[in-house]
Amino acid sequence: MNRSAPTDTGRKPKIGLALGSGAARGWAHIGLLNALDRAGIKIDVVCGTSVGAVVGGVYASGRLPILEEWVRSLSRLNMFRYADIKIAGGGLIGGDRLVALLDEHLSEVRIEQLATPFAAIACDIATGHEIWLSRGPLVPAMRASFALPGLFGPVQLNGDWLVDGALVNPIPVTVCRALGADLVIASNLNADIIGKQRRRGSRKMKAAETDVEKEWRSFASLGKGGRLRRRLLGPLFKTENDAPSVFSVMVASLAIIQDRLGRSRLAGDPPDVTIAPKIGHIAQFDFEKADELIAEGDAAATRALEEIHEAIDALA
Repeated sequence: MNRSAPTDTGRKPKIGLALGSGAARGWAHIGLLNALDRAGIKIDVVCGTSVGAVVGGVYASGRLPILEEWVRSLSRLNMFRYADIKIAGGGLIGGDRLVALLDEHLSEVRIEQLATPFAAIACDIATGHEIWLSRGPLVPAMRASFALPGLFGPVQLNGDWLVDGALVNPIPVTVCRALGADLVIASNLNADIIGKQRRRGSRKMKAAETDVEKEWRSFASLGKGGRLRRRLLGPLFKTENDAPSVFSVMVASLAIIQDRLGRSRLAGDPPDVTIAPKIGHIAQFDFEKADELIAEGDAAATRALEEIHEAIDALA
């Protein structure tokens, strides 16, 4: 029997939400949060890694509808306009345009002032240590958490150079518990990624990569300095004898790392409920597919409601 609200049998457990990494697939987190809100499930702690930190931080600030409106407006062309190509600085994209967009609404927000406790997960590039960003300005913390190596340059915070938290904790269940959550719901965006890639077959990899890489090559050619950028970046997207390009190998390798590490971390400290949207068919850079991703995140959370209510009742 489906229910829209938990049974009031005693003390309500503090609910934590661990939002995992997954690049564009992270828009599914928005649908998940909408479904939980609609069901009357109040989230008391939010922790996020990479895109999970972006969605989680915006949610904790009370501005999720603004983010949802923006992502639904994205096309592939205007998404790439936010990518400020850089030849140096530790990554292909500077990230300044994306940060400016976040700053429009969140520049004055500090994490410790949020109504909902929040932490963004990053990785110290010098030591490999997992860093929990739970104090200080919100936007730099989110920026550090999504600093995907090779794509975005590292971010310096408190004297340390930080990169994407997916390298150390793709789905931060442990952090939710450390911040006081009694019950943890995990949103895993990579649950069906590897199997789908395997079923497609290795000969399909080159074909699967073409759309994003064509966009990157076109973008690298735009505007002043386009010819130089094309010459410098072109080899990253070049394929020979059906072999995948450097860019494809980098992206696929990071996806595998996130999947395997995520499985290991979840086995060591399993969440009480795992929500796994069926989005393996959507590529990591399909940012323009927000409508589909949000809908599937909503559907996945709706399917999990009975399990969530049972978990809440068990702890109440």
